Formats: sequence, structure tokens, C-alpha cells
Amino acid sequence: MRLPNLRLLVDHDGQSARSHTTCKYKCGEQCFRPHDNTSDNEYFGDLTRRTILKGAGIAAVGVGATTVLAACGDASTGSAGSSSAGSAAGADIKAPGLNFTSVAANSEDRVVIPEGYEQAVVIAWGDPVLPGAPKFDFDNQTPEAQAQQFGYNNDFTDLIEVDGKPDTYLMVCNQEYTTGKHMFKGYDEKNPTENQVRVEMAAHGLTVVEVKGEPGSGKLTPVLGEYNRRVTASTEFELRGPAAGSWFVKTAADPTGTRVLGTIANCSGGITPWGTMLSGEENYTNYFSGADTPPIDGLKEGWKRYGLGKDSDYHNWGKYEDRFNLAKEINEANRFGYIVELNPHDPRSTPVKHSAMGRFKHEGSNIHVTSNGTVVAYSGDDSKFEYIYKFVSSRKIQQGKGPAAMESNMRILDEGTLYVAKFEGPKVEDGKVPAGGYKGTGKWIALLTVDASGKATSHIDGMPPENVAVYTRVAADKAGATKMDRPEDIQPHPKTGKVYCALTNNSDRGTEGKAGIDAANPRVKNKNGQILEITDDHTGTEFSWDLLLVCGDPAAADTYYGGYDKSKVSRISCPDNVAFDSFGNLWISTDGTQDTFKSNDGLFGVVLEGKDRGLTKQFLTVPYGAETCGPVIRDNRVLVAVQHPGETDDGGAGSPTSHWPDGGTNEPRPAVVAVWKTSGNIGT
Repeated sequence: MRLPNLRLLVDHDGQSARSHTTCKYKCGEQCFRPHDNTSDNEYFGDLTRRTILKGAGIAAVGVGATTVLAACGDASTGSAGSSSAGSAAGADIKAPGLNFTSVAANSEDRVVIPEGYEQAVVIAWGDPVLPGAPKFDFDNQTPEAQAQQFGYNNDFTDLIEVDGKPDTYLMVCNQEYTTGKHMFKGYDEKNPTENQVRVEMAAHGLTVVEVKGEPGSGKLTPVLGEYNRRVTASTEFELRGPAAGSWFVKTAADPTGTRVLGTIANCSGGITPWGTMLSGEENYTNYFSGADTPPIDGLKEGWKRYGLGKDSDYHNWGKYEDRFNLAKEINEANRFGYIVELNPHDPRSTPVKHSAMGRFKHEGSNIHVTSNGTVVAYSGDDSKFEYIYKFVSSRKIQQGKGPAAMESNMRILDEGTLYVAKFEGPKVEDGKVPAGGYKGTGKWIALLTVDASGKATSHIDGMPPENVAVYTRVAADKAGATKMDRPEDIQPHPKTGKVYCALTNNSDRGTEGKAGIDAANPRVKNKNGQILEITDDHTGTEFSWDLLLVCGDPAAADTYYGGYDKSKVSRISCPDNVAFDSFGNLWISTDGTQDTFKSNDGLFGVVLEGKDRGLTKQFLTVPYGAETCGPVIRDNRVLVAVQHPGETDDGGAGSPTSHWPDGGTNEPRPAVVAVWKTSGNIGT
């Protein structure tokens, strides 16, 4: 077998306020480890087939050959006012869709919502999803039970209407990561039991669950319906695009390189116009052992570029399943890091991984459809100094809801061109906001094109198309993309088409030996993040941009709230996920404000247009130690996923620092919460 061309490889001071535990298990200690993007340095050697063979000391390698390839209180219904921490700035300022009294900063162990609103948990970790699923038993967990129950640490959430059933939806969710010390009493992180590992594997993935509303309320109740489904770390996926069938993804168990078991580290996502769910595989590298000594020398820098190394394994799955040990399955990590697509309308369908959209630490992906029907998907690589991408499809949406239309539409993300963003703007000074805010222009640089026949063309010299698809970060390095401050959720506005990106933070920005500030990333040791607004020529290569928010304490000189009076806004830090309401407002969930503001994370609404542009109001806060995820904003209800409540360094199973949502002395459980107005619609 021919080896591939590996020329591809040619506080926390000033950091976010996640607990060390969250930082470790969720993102692989990115706050502490050196960042993966060192592309200003000359570290890509001439890793041709010849040099790899020489370094490996072999004449040929076959898949499976043993010498080389052996591979961030109580949630019962009821309203709650703002906390005793004091009144929020601008709490009573009115704006269409945001006519609620802002919630003040607090550290309470409950979901705090505005006066006149109610809430209820929709579903929590361990609740039944499939018919016959047992009731959750914290002290007697099994992989078989977990595979039928709601998974752990849900991030993305959305609702898809069920035809013919009023106020009934398919709630689609992902389960991002697990933290053994909060899931199991007596957990030994260095030596977890096989049962614990396999429970964790079953707690990852995706969930589809039917939920039913009730008249006059925003409450949603799960139904054990025909569409319900759990996708785990062991579910079979089809790999498509230029990576499929290449050397990089072939393993002993899958010599075709087209069938992948499982999806892990699923972060944000989106719903396509054709009714499927997209989800991004983000910090998947944290699950692989054996990355300290690559069997082929030429792979070392490629693994390093993606954060694989001797300290990258935090879950120890490789103890019990060889595919998570790269010393035994050299290519298994290359089979993760994609945008995955699930058809929630068919629980028997095979989900897909789209390699034409590139492989990196995808936060998620969201779609804009142009006036001529062209599909454009935006995605961010959520790590320090990584990039923003878009994929412009060459296929059009096929109308209809039958199997043929769905099959055709699920190929839309297999054909088209993948681009990476390069930002341009005036020079800026750290801590000094320019008159009129931060603005600039930019270009999309083509990396890879796939035509209708499946033939792929690389636009990067020295990198064949399969290399670009698998080592997209390296291709973007070579293209000269702009290093960003952790691009997380990116969504096009459903009315204006403007694209909004949450840049969460970057504690290394402008520090010694690291990339300095620029107009789009204007602060040294960026602790609070910013919201980027792009006005894109969606199918073209030109765009303009500005910063809607430069987050942090409104009293600080380096913050900017769209030009709005900063004395009248709710303070916000570490933006993570974004969504929109029917009034056109932007809604932002946060991840990492506890140390910054001594407050729990929350959900905020922001006015985008008119005289009140930049007005920011806090709608809710989540419990102590938790992160606000996956906001869904509808006229009659808001949903948020409350991720990792009580996930603090001084707590764990048996000694929890939160008891949400069940209260009493119960262990905390991540859960989805619905919030609605007692009378009328949200924000009116």
C-alpha cells in the first residue's frame, strides 16, 4: 500500500474562570498547555514519502501491520427575581424582545430568571430516552442503561417541529464530554474501571427525544416516541469526502476508511434547512493515549498541530478499547474532528461525517441559504489562535420531505469549496477603543474544492486534497489565515444574513513569543472575549466586519458595547453560543465569568439594529459551577442546556458543590431547562 504524502506537516492570570477540572476534561487544559498553532515558526519539514520511510526504517507499510500500524438549588417550576447581589445596570430599559428586568450577578445554586417568568427542567442526565430504559440510579450505573438514557453535559440543543402534532417537537441535543470524578463515587482518574469507561462512552454523542408542550405554558415533557434515539461513542458513522478511503483514516478494523465508530466531544451545532442536525466534533484529542511516540516519525508534527501528545489523554479509554490507543491504531484520531450530520426523522439512518468541510476542533456549523439557493456553512475552530471557515456548496436543496429528498440533501455538504478567513484592518492600541469602534475587511482563501463526481482539488501547494481534508489546520496555516481568539459558535442572522461569531477569550494574545493584537483581536491577554459581526458576500471571497461587543466590565476603557451607553448594559464576559429571536436580537450564552465577575454564567440578549444597538441585558443565570449552553429562543419559550453544574475543583461525587436540579443532598445533573413568561411572549 502506498504511504500518503505527508508534506502536510511542511485565574489563571488573564485566563477564563473555568475550574481546572472543567478545563482538563472539556478542553484538554488549553488554559495551561502551549497552544497548538506555532505556524509563525518553521516547523513543517520536507515530510515526503521518502523521508517518512527513512525515519520509520521500513520499506512499506500496510494497514494493520504490527511494526507500524498495530494506529466551560432547585429547578422546580416557579418564578425567581434577581438576586441579592444588587440591581443590574439598565435593568428596566425597554427594547422589542428584551422587555424584561435584567437578572443581576449572583452565585446561587439555581437558575435565576426575571420576575414574571417560570421554569422547569425538560430532561436531565440519566432520564429515560428509549422505551424500556431503566430509571437513573447514580450509584449503580451501567453502559447498557446509559445507552438508553439522556447523556452527560449536553451542549447544543434545538427543536424541530413534528408534522401533524401541535406543540410537539424533536429535541435534538449533543453530549459533549464526561467528568468521571463528578459521575462516580471513588473515581480514580488514573485507573478508571472498565464499567466507568464504558458508561462514559455511552454518555457521549447525540440524542433525539420527542417533547410535548402544554397549553398556556412553555413547559416541555419528554415522550418515549418512535423517533427517540441515542448515538454514542460506539455508533457507526459513514465518513464521506476527500478523507474517506485515504490512508489517513484506514484502520485494522476498517480497512476501507469509510466506517467510523462513534462521535465524541460534540460541542455546538445547528439545524439545516432540510431538517437534519449538524454537530461539531471539538476536543476529541483528549481521548487518545499513545500519542507520545508516533510509529512514523513524519506524523509527530501533525499530531502536535492538533494537540496530540504524551499529556493529551484525560479519559483513559485506551485501557479498554485499542482504537483509543494510537500506539495500536495510528489513524484513529484522524477519524474524528469533523462536522457530523444526523437525520432525526429516521432513527435507523446512518449518521455522516463530512470531511469536505475540513477536520479541526469544530465548535459547530450553521447554514445560510442565498437568494439563488446556494448553501453556505460557517464554522469555527475553538482553540487559541485558530481560524474561521466557510464551506460553499455547489449543490442546491431538493424540495420535499421524502427519503429521496433527504438522501440528496444530506450530500449538500460533500460538494463545494472550503475557505478560511483572513482579516484586515487598521492598527490598534491595546486597551484603546478606536472612534467608531473596530472595523475592517477580509478575504476568504480557498483551501479545497470537491466537484459533483467526488473529485477533490487542493488549493494549497504541496498538499494533496486528502491531506487538506485531514490536516486542515496545516492548510490554513499555509494559506496565511488570521489567528483568532478562540472562534466558537458562528451563526448567520436569519433576516439580515450578517454572520455573528463568539470569540471567547485568549490569555496568550500578545504575550511573549505569541501573535500580537490586531483589529479583530484587539486586546493583550484577552480574558473576556468579543462578538464579531461579518457582512459577507456569502458565495464570494470578500467581506467586511466589525466588533459588535468587546466584552468585559463596562467601566473598563477597553470594552465596547456597539456604541451604546456602557453605564446602562449588563456586563458580559466569555461569549460562547449565539442565537436569534423573532425581533432580530442576538442572544449569547457565556462560559467562564465566575472569576471575572464573581457571578455564575448566563444568557444575554443584545440589540443589533437602530439607536439601541449594543444594549445588552442578562436574561438568566445558571447554577453554581455551571456553563450556559445551547440557547433556543422562541416567542413562547427559551431553552438552555445547563452544563456541568457544581463542576468545581473542590467538589466531586459524594461531596458535591451543587445539588441542582434535584435539590436536597442529591448529586448535580446536567440538564435542559425551559423558561417562559407567565403571561405573554418572551421579552414582550
